[in-house]
Amino acid sequence: MTMALANRRVLYISYNGMLEPLGQSQVIPYLRELSKLGVRFTLLSFERDAAFTGDGPLRCEEFRRQLAQTGIEWHWLRYHRKPSLPATIYDVANGVRYGKMLVRRNGIEMVHARSHIAATIALALKKRFDLKMIFDVRGLMAEEYVDAGHWREGGIPYRLTKAMESRALTASDGIVTLTEKIWPVIKDWKGLRNREVIHEVVPCCADLELFCCRVKDRARVREKLNLQDRFVLVYSGSVGGWYLADKMADFFVELMKMKPNSHFLWLTGGSRNLIENLMSDRQVNPNQFSVRAVATAEVPTYLCASDAGIAFYKPTFSRLATSPVKLAEYLACGLPVVINAGVGDSDTFIDTQRVGAVVRDFNETEYKRALVAIEDLMSEEARERARRVAERFLDVRRIGVERYALLYEKVLNRPN
Repeated sequence: MTMALANRRVLYISYNGMLEPLGQSQVIPYLRELSKLGVRFTLLSFERDAAFTGDGPLRCEEFRRQLAQTGIEWHWLRYHRKPSLPATIYDVANGVRYGKMLVRRNGIEMVHARSHIAATIALALKKRFDLKMIFDVRGLMAEEYVDAGHWREGGIPYRLTKAMESRALTASDGIVTLTEKIWPVIKDWKGLRNREVIHEVVPCCADLELFCCRVKDRARVREKLNLQDRFVLVYSGSVGGWYLADKMADFFVELMKMKPNSHFLWLTGGSRNLIENLMSDRQVNPNQFSVRAVATAEVPTYLCASDAGIAFYKPTFSRLATSPVKLAEYLACGLPVVINAGVGDSDTFIDTQRVGAVVRDFNETEYKRALVAIEDLMSEEARERARRVAERFLDVRRIGVERYALLYEKVLNRPN
């Protein structure tokens, strides 16, 4: 146990639900490991409708008991989606109200806010109770919504978000960014300019005890999907918005020219019709691709059954702040990665570590160049190297938890 963190009381606020894949992979593993170091967490999350209907309440209660056994006290409120702005304002007010009760009851010393909405709640609690505050900047929220086409730059939601962001940056004792590249930009923004603040880069990591390859799993899934002798390209995650499913489909067309027996495995809960239409428009036969919505716990086995992973994003300014969790998960399962340039630190990382190919532009020439590079990474030795790179740079315990622990110690022990 790290004595500096023993019995320190932290309220962790997440606007993402703990029943969602993101909560399961990017919140819970960190809190469990930090709890082992002595941190006493009170977790407040906002859960979607599934947590309140059907067997959702039973699932929540069971998960609450599991977390309690690791020293994490979990509370959840309902997430409201529509109408967007009033719903978010309501959630923030509800979060502040409930958060005040938790701070008083549990003797909270510090609030850790995961992303912008949580930071709005944390800001009110910090001012009311003089708490230490960490703003975990998971991305540039206003810019991301503009890039995804949901907001208009300069519109009311955009301006409100930027104003809140500035206030949160001004009040924060510690800042987390996902990438090195975005920090020189953010630290010159209003709220941080000419102010010293404790900063840590924590990329999206993977739980390497969960994301690993077993030979029997690879053989079983490939047989189940009738993929025994086929080259399998996999994409795991959402589609639409800033995820360029159309460009990934174009890449697969080039792959088929080189390897006609290839198969594109889409692991997504997103629109099946969108993917089917994209593939149909490119004359890709139904037996050359499949769309699967699988539970978080099943994702590693499907990745293990694949040969290469892909992730294309809109190459916009907001992507400089992006650390794709799928990059860590692909590498942990031994897959070389194809990604486009301009996505956080990923292009530099992949080139330096020789674990994939970076597409500099979305055209046939770049796709062919990337495919040649991937072909050179198909050996068992290359798969083992990808796994070692994940262990060294993208492991929840070795990288993520150690960096958060260091940040916690600095912030909690810093004089007011």
